[in-house]
Amino acid sequence: MSPILHDIQKNYFSAEEQRKLASVTIGIIGLGGLGSNCAFMLARSGIENFILMDFDTVDATNLNRQQYWPSDIGKNKTDALASRLLALNPSINLLCINQKLDEGNKDTILQKTNLWVEAVDKAETKACILETAARQGSFVVSASGISGCGKTCLTRRVLHNCVLVGDFVTDCADAPPLAPRVTWAAAMLADAMLEKILR
Repeated sequence: MSPILHDIQKNYFSAEEQRKLASVTIGIIGLGGLGSNCAFMLARSGIENFILMDFDTVDATNLNRQQYWPSDIGKNKTDALASRLLALNPSINLLCINQKLDEGNKDTILQKTNLWVEAVDKAETKACILETAARQGSFVVSASGISGCGKTCLTRRVLHNCVLVGDFVTDCADAPPLAPRVTWAAAMLADAMLEKILR
Protein backbone atom coordinates (compact mmCIF):
# COMPACT_ATOMS: atom_id res chain seq x y z
CA MET A 1 0.00 0.00 0.00
CA SER A 2 1.14 3.56 -0.60
CA PRO A 3 2.69 5.10 2.54
CA ILE A 4 -0.02 7.77 2.69
CA LEU A 5 -2.89 5.27 2.58
CA HIS A 6 -1.08 2.94 4.97
CA ASP A 7 -0.78 5.69 7.57
CA ILE A 8 -4.45 6.58 7.16
CA GLN A 9 -5.57 2.94 7.47
CA LYS A 10 -3.83 2.63 10.84
CA ASN A 11 -6.35 5.14 12.22
CA TYR A 12 -9.31 2.96 11.29
CA PHE A 13 -8.27 -0.69 11.14
CA SER A 14 -6.30 -2.99 13.40
CA ALA A 15 -3.18 -4.65 12.03
CA GLU A 16 -5.13 -7.90 11.62
CA GLU A 17 -7.93 -6.13 9.76
CA GLN A 18 -5.41 -4.45 7.48
CA ARG A 19 -3.85 -7.84 6.77
CA LYS A 20 -7.24 -9.30 5.86
CA LEU A 21 -8.08 -6.42 3.54
CA ALA A 22 -4.71 -6.56 1.80
CA SER A 23 -4.73 -10.35 1.36
CA VAL A 24 -8.08 -10.93 -0.39
CA THR A 25 -8.78 -10.61 -4.11
CA ILE A 26 -12.03 -9.01 -5.21
CA GLY A 27 -13.38 -9.49 -8.72
CA ILE A 28 -15.57 -6.84 -10.30
CA ILE A 29 -17.56 -7.71 -13.40
CA GLY A 30 -18.85 -4.54 -15.05
CA LEU A 31 -16.90 -1.31 -14.63
CA GLY A 32 -19.66 1.22 -15.11
CA GLY A 33 -21.39 3.29 -12.44
CA LEU A 34 -21.56 0.49 -9.88
CA GLY A 35 -18.29 -1.25 -10.60
CA SER A 36 -16.02 1.76 -11.01
CA ASN A 37 -17.32 3.54 -7.92
CA CYS A 38 -17.27 0.37 -5.84
CA ALA A 39 -13.66 -0.31 -6.89
CA PHE A 40 -12.53 3.09 -5.61
CA MET A 41 -14.33 2.68 -2.30
CA LEU A 42 -12.74 -0.72 -1.77
CA ALA A 43 -9.29 0.53 -2.77
CA ARG A 44 -9.61 3.43 -0.33
CA SER A 45 -10.55 0.90 2.36
CA GLY A 46 -7.37 -1.14 1.94
CA ILE A 47 -8.18 -3.70 -0.76
CA GLU A 48 -5.05 -4.24 -2.86
CA ASN A 49 -5.92 -7.13 -5.20
CA PHE A 50 -8.53 -6.77 -7.93
CA ILE A 51 -9.79 -8.59 -10.99
CA LEU A 52 -11.38 -6.04 -13.31
CA MET A 53 -13.60 -7.32 -16.12
CA ASP A 54 -15.42 -5.35 -18.81
CA PHE A 55 -15.60 -5.43 -22.60
CA ASP A 56 -16.67 -1.81 -23.13
CA THR A 57 -14.92 1.51 -23.72
CA VAL A 58 -15.49 4.78 -21.88
CA ASP A 59 -18.12 6.95 -23.55
CA ALA A 60 -19.02 10.58 -22.88
CA THR A 61 -22.43 9.45 -21.61
CA ASN A 62 -20.67 7.56 -18.78
CA LEU A 63 -19.20 10.66 -17.17
CA ASN A 64 -22.33 11.63 -15.21
CA ARG A 65 -22.00 8.66 -12.84
CA GLN A 66 -18.83 6.63 -13.47
CA GLN A 67 -15.28 7.05 -12.16
CA TYR A 68 -13.84 8.29 -15.44
CA TRP A 69 -12.76 11.66 -16.82
CA PRO A 70 -13.04 13.24 -20.29
CA SER A 71 -9.45 12.16 -21.02
CA ASP A 72 -10.58 8.52 -20.62
CA ILE A 73 -13.13 8.65 -23.45
CA GLY A 74 -12.40 5.95 -26.02
CA LYS A 75 -10.19 3.88 -23.71
CA ASN A 76 -11.05 0.37 -22.57
CA LYS A 77 -12.77 0.64 -19.19
CA THR A 78 -10.40 -1.95 -17.75
CA ASP A 79 -7.35 0.13 -18.73
CA ALA A 80 -8.87 3.45 -17.70
CA LEU A 81 -9.96 2.21 -14.27
CA ALA A 82 -6.67 0.41 -13.70
CA SER A 83 -4.81 3.65 -14.38
CA ARG A 84 -6.99 5.56 -11.92
CA LEU A 85 -6.64 2.94 -9.18
CA LEU A 86 -2.86 2.77 -9.58
CA ALA A 87 -2.67 6.56 -9.31
CA LEU A 88 -4.40 6.22 -5.93
CA ASN A 89 -2.28 3.29 -4.77
CA PRO A 90 0.69 2.09 -6.87
CA SER A 91 0.84 -1.10 -4.77
CA ILE A 92 -2.49 -2.38 -6.06
CA ASN A 93 -2.32 -5.66 -8.00
CA LEU A 94 -4.64 -5.85 -10.99
CA LEU A 95 -5.75 -8.56 -13.37
CA CYS A 96 -7.61 -6.84 -16.21
CA ILE A 97 -9.87 -8.94 -18.42
CA ASN A 98 -11.08 -6.99 -21.44
CA GLN A 99 -13.88 -9.29 -22.56
CA LYS A 100 -17.52 -10.12 -21.94
CA LEU A 101 -18.55 -12.79 -19.46
CA ASP A 102 -20.48 -15.54 -21.23
CA GLU A 103 -21.34 -19.21 -21.02
CA GLY A 104 -17.98 -20.15 -22.51
CA ASN A 105 -15.74 -18.39 -19.98
CA LYS A 106 -17.91 -18.01 -16.86
CA ASP A 107 -16.57 -21.03 -14.97
CA THR A 108 -12.93 -20.19 -15.64
CA ILE A 109 -13.37 -16.52 -14.75
CA LEU A 110 -15.40 -17.04 -11.59
CA GLN A 111 -12.90 -19.59 -10.24
CA LYS A 112 -10.23 -16.89 -10.01
CA THR A 113 -11.48 -15.66 -6.62
CA ASN A 114 -14.36 -16.29 -4.22
CA LEU A 115 -15.38 -12.63 -3.75
CA TRP A 116 -17.29 -10.90 -6.57
CA VAL A 117 -19.02 -7.63 -7.29
CA GLU A 118 -21.70 -8.17 -9.93
CA ALA A 119 -22.13 -4.81 -11.68
CA VAL A 120 -23.48 -5.61 -15.13
CA ASP A 121 -26.55 -4.25 -16.93
CA LYS A 122 -28.18 -7.26 -18.57
CA ALA A 123 -30.46 -9.46 -16.46
CA GLU A 124 -29.30 -12.67 -18.14
CA THR A 125 -25.64 -11.88 -17.37
CA LYS A 126 -26.54 -11.08 -13.76
CA ALA A 127 -28.30 -14.43 -13.47
CA CYS A 128 -25.32 -16.22 -15.05
CA ILE A 129 -22.92 -14.67 -12.51
CA LEU A 130 -25.14 -15.34 -9.51
CA GLU A 131 -25.91 -18.92 -10.48
CA THR A 132 -22.30 -19.81 -11.31
CA ALA A 133 -20.94 -18.14 -8.18
CA ALA A 134 -23.51 -19.92 -6.00
CA ARG A 135 -22.54 -23.27 -7.52
CA GLN A 136 -18.86 -22.55 -6.86
CA GLY A 137 -19.48 -21.33 -3.30
CA SER A 138 -18.40 -17.74 -3.93
CA PHE A 139 -19.72 -14.63 -2.20
CA VAL A 140 -21.39 -12.04 -4.45
CA VAL A 141 -22.74 -8.53 -3.97
CA SER A 142 -25.25 -7.39 -6.59
CA ALA A 143 -27.66 -4.51 -7.29
CA SER A 144 -31.01 -4.09 -8.99
CA GLY A 145 -33.29 -1.06 -9.25
CA ILE A 146 -30.95 1.90 -8.77
CA SER A 147 -32.01 4.37 -11.47
CA GLY A 148 -33.72 7.74 -11.20
CA CYS A 149 -33.82 9.99 -8.16
CA GLY A 150 -35.84 10.11 -4.96
CA LYS A 151 -38.56 7.45 -5.14
CA THR A 152 -38.14 4.50 -2.84
CA CYS A 153 -35.07 4.00 -0.68
CA LEU A 154 -32.43 1.50 -1.56
CA THR A 155 -32.44 -1.48 0.77
CA ARG A 156 -30.32 -4.54 1.40
CA ARG A 157 -31.33 -8.19 1.23
CA VAL A 158 -29.03 -10.89 2.55
CA LEU A 159 -29.23 -14.37 1.06
CA HIS A 160 -27.04 -17.36 1.87
CA ASN A 161 -23.94 -16.24 0.00
CA CYS A 162 -25.17 -13.07 -1.66
CA VAL A 163 -26.12 -9.53 -0.72
CA LEU A 164 -28.55 -7.68 -3.00
CA VAL A 165 -29.05 -3.89 -2.86
CA GLY A 166 -31.46 -1.55 -4.63
CA ASP A 167 -35.18 -0.90 -4.74
CA PHE A 168 -35.60 -4.02 -6.95
CA VAL A 169 -38.20 -2.24 -9.08
CA THR A 170 -36.84 0.77 -10.98
CA ASP A 171 -35.50 -0.06 -14.43
CA CYS A 172 -33.07 1.98 -16.53
CA ALA A 173 -35.68 1.93 -19.29
CA ASP A 174 -38.04 3.87 -17.01
CA ALA A 175 -35.61 6.28 -15.32
CA PRO A 176 -32.12 7.60 -16.10
CA PRO A 177 -29.09 6.28 -14.19
CA LEU A 178 -27.97 9.25 -12.09
CA ALA A 179 -24.93 9.69 -9.88
CA PRO A 180 -26.62 9.90 -6.44
CA ARG A 181 -28.47 6.59 -6.47
CA VAL A 182 -25.84 4.76 -8.52
CA THR A 183 -23.10 5.86 -6.12
CA TRP A 184 -25.33 5.08 -3.13
CA ALA A 185 -25.78 1.54 -4.41
CA ALA A 186 -22.04 1.19 -5.12
CA ALA A 187 -21.32 2.26 -1.54
CA MET A 188 -23.75 -0.35 -0.22
CA LEU A 189 -22.02 -3.03 -2.31
CA ALA A 190 -18.60 -1.99 -1.01
CA ASP A 191 -19.90 -1.93 2.57
CA ALA A 192 -21.34 -5.43 2.25
CA MET A 193 -18.05 -6.70 0.85
CA LEU A 194 -16.05 -5.13 3.69
CA GLU A 195 -18.41 -6.66 6.23
CA LYS A 196 -17.90 -10.09 4.66
CA ILE A 197 -14.11 -9.77 4.80
CA LEU A 198 -13.82 -8.29 8.30
CA ARG A 199 -16.56 -10.00 10.27
